[in-house]
Amino acid sequence: MTPDISDAMRARNGRAIHHHLLSATAGFRGWWERRQGHAPPTSDTDARPPLADGRQAGPSEADAPVVTGATLMWRMRTTVKDGPGSLAVLCTALAEHRVDILSLQTHPLAEGTVDEFLLRAPEELSATAIGRAVAEAGGSETWIERGDAHDLVDAPTRILGLATRTALDAAELPLALRQLLGRCTIRSLPATAPGSGRAQESAPVEGVLEDTVMRLRAPEGGVITVERPYLPFTPTEFARARALVELDARLGPRVPRGEDVLTLPEGNDITVRRADGGDLRAAREMHERCSARTLSMRYHGPVGDADRYLKHLLSPRFGRTLAAQTASGRLVGLGHLLWDGDETEIALLVEDEWQRRGIGGELLRRLVDMAAGTGCENVYVVTQSSNTGMVAAMRALELPLDYQIEEGTLVITARLDEVRVVEAAEGRSRG
Repeated sequence: MTPDISDAMRARNGRAIHHHLLSATAGFRGWWERRQGHAPPTSDTDARPPLADGRQAGPSEADAPVVTGATLMWRMRTTVKDGPGSLAVLCTALAEHRVDILSLQTHPLAEGTVDEFLLRAPEELSATAIGRAVAEAGGSETWIERGDAHDLVDAPTRILGLATRTALDAAELPLALRQLLGRCTIRSLPATAPGSGRAQESAPVEGVLEDTVMRLRAPEGGVITVERPYLPFTPTEFARARALVELDARLGPRVPRGEDVLTLPEGNDITVRRADGGDLRAAREMHERCSARTLSMRYHGPVGDADRYLKHLLSPRFGRTLAAQTASGRLVGLGHLLWDGDETEIALLVEDEWQRRGIGGELLRRLVDMAAGTGCENVYVVTQSSNTGMVAAMRALELPLDYQIEEGTLVITARLDEVRVVEAAEGRSRG
């Protein structure tokens, strides 16, 4: 069923306000205020939250394919009593259904133990049947979702890999937390609201764990909130997340240094590189050279104080930024890849004099490649419906696009599945 466009626009445009932190149209504010809470992401993964009254979660028996000899991988979490032999009873029940246990992690709690399994089961055995067997063996609050080959990497190796990525690039922290904790919503708030001088909510140094929500002290003094409404966090997950944040704080601000020199159609060379807070002055000077119309297209509202929020946008804590720079060192374009909870936004600004030369399209393509490389399923841009340049740049990506428009505001979403398919095919051909 096609989702209601108004509901989608309310959610997307509300998040745009959060990033830009500017006054926008009354419609934007209305959509944000009426936005509903985050729902558990169950589509496309066969993920199901725990069910009450002893019922187990999973696809229905009628939906289960029957192919003798084929197998499926499942990730399962269940709670068992902390007593001798309780885990053995559960493993025996799974074995009786020809379910192979590929890996197992245990998380002791005050009452009982949470066990996480990676299972390989006959394809004709549905998640409902697995859950029923687990319940009969003493498991409770069982949650099951479809697994894949990536889950075969053992937990210590995966966590070390995430720590390495975080050490190399401060912008990786939200992504590392998302991959560590599964599908969840991650939001970062600075210690002080940009441009307001007002202090925002903070978290204690040791962090706070409250069932399906954890709050961590951000390295710069703000707060990182992680929410997973459909599955409570375990103390082990909380400790791992806190360790990643502490690593990030100890290493301090860091952005990988590297640049590419591009030759524009008219022969001028442009350097594209990562940008951060050190580019704040040059970015403000570019703002001063931009027309009011260009700034309005970028920030979707009043532009008088737009430069006051550049410090927030340039921070690697909230995403990645690419800068386009002339041979003389003048900044003429900025592209932001913003981690937006469980989605990803792209925003572009090119100085008037340098528009229609391919700079915006080059920044957009690179940001989309970055998003695809981090496993994002889609990216979106929010702009005015009259911004034909942005529409053309998005169409040039040759990706599936969804358009939503309301009250003159246009949201274009690009699905990145095809990017990963092409990259996989190119990898196979090179191999």
